[in-house]
Amino acid sequence: MSVSNKMISRNLWKQRIGYGAADFASNLVWQMISLYLLYFYTDVMLLNVKSISLMFIVTRCIDALLDLFTGYLIDHTNTRWGRSRPFFLYGAIPFAIFAILAFSVPNLSHTGKLVYAYITYICLMFIYGVVNIPLSSILPSLTADINERTMLTTSRKFFAFLGSALVSSSTLGMVAFFGKGDEAKGFKIVMIIFAVIGSLLLLFTFATVKERVKIIDQPKVSVKESVKSLSKNRPWKIFALNAIFMWTANFLENGALIYYYSYNVGDKTLVSKIATIISMVPIIVNFSVPILAKKLGKRNLFVIASIIEVFGLIVVLIGGINRSIIIIGAFIIGAGQGIKNSIYFSIQADPIDYGEWKTGINTAGIMSSVNGFIGKCSQAISGGLSGLLLSYGAYKANSEVQSTKALLVIKSMYIYIPVVLVILSIITMLFYNLDKEYPKIKEELEKRNKEVEV
Repeated sequence: MSVSNKMISRNLWKQRIGYGAADFASNLVWQMISLYLLYFYTDVMLLNVKSISLMFIVTRCIDALLDLFTGYLIDHTNTRWGRSRPFFLYGAIPFAIFAILAFSVPNLSHTGKLVYAYITYICLMFIYGVVNIPLSSILPSLTADINERTMLTTSRKFFAFLGSALVSSSTLGMVAFFGKGDEAKGFKIVMIIFAVIGSLLLLFTFATVKERVKIIDQPKVSVKESVKSLSKNRPWKIFALNAIFMWTANFLENGALIYYYSYNVGDKTLVSKIATIISMVPIIVNFSVPILAKKLGKRNLFVIASIIEVFGLIVVLIGGINRSIIIIGAFIIGAGQGIKNSIYFSIQADPIDYGEWKTGINTAGIMSSVNGFIGKCSQAISGGLSGLLLSYGAYKANSEVQSTKALLVIKSMYIYIPVVLVILSIITMLFYNLDKEYPKIKEELEKRNKEVEV
């Protein structure tokens, strides 16, 4: 390998690692939210279940709108560092501060704690969007090579799964160690550790990624024009509908995990084990994604991975309280989710190019923020539904046993409803056909941009 080729390879890997580091940072907090925030509110902060249900719906709808604002800011940002890259720099420290505050229990009345939860959760999720939405919007600017984009998203998901695995495997043990029986103290210390690491990694990402692909200067585009452009983007509309089903299933399943294994299976030690398996297996299967995507196509790989995930959930259901069968099911779920989530983020960048080809408008920021908006709406649906179901099932916080009705509700949250939603996701993606058209679209876009430069 020549010196120049070595330098190119070194720069590619530097950017891949830097790009992935931001999602490692994001997932230190995201996995805490997904796995433990509902439990933190019900069993540590001791908030009323119905109040939590309403709070999740209200705060996540507000947060979804704030994501649109973040996307608008990205599309209208123009600095020497690029459009998306500055957000890693400016969002790093606020990200750590609000993560710590969200997992702290104030010395207030029940109403005071609920208001505190509203404020800290809205602020945390807004800042999360500020540092996470740019991960999607920056991708088309990092490289024009579709295979390198898949490599970058593979790196991103590898580090994301690594961050998730760290949280899944260590959190409850660290909470017990630092809290010494006081879960409120334990959760706060654990979040301080994760938040500081995450903040430093976001600064590392800012230092190591570069927006190399020149975006041809365009007239300033209004939100109305951007939304109009999205309305003409058929592949994105299909992808967006799929995202609602996919993420709602994911959030429901993650949020119910600690309840399902604590009460339905009757073994709280399985919580960390299963969460770790579902986080670690994707790290391994993630490396197969670029190869499988080339052979099968992105859409087909997504569908196959979703089918594998459904099969894994069914295995867990059949396993009942049999630990061995449950663990086998967890491995299958992890494999399906790992491949699916990785290829999902690779697919996400392609409708951006389709939209620019179709309408002449590059809406990387607004499209990424709308995708984030959809994710937050899915969170609102899953959070609100979780609270309502737990309330309907008469769930009792910190109780050693739950009623038959409560156990059925928890099983529905962890298995039944996610299975239905993933099947709907599969059906939706069968209508996505951009993989076949994409090479021609990319060729025409590159030709168009060269003509503008000349």
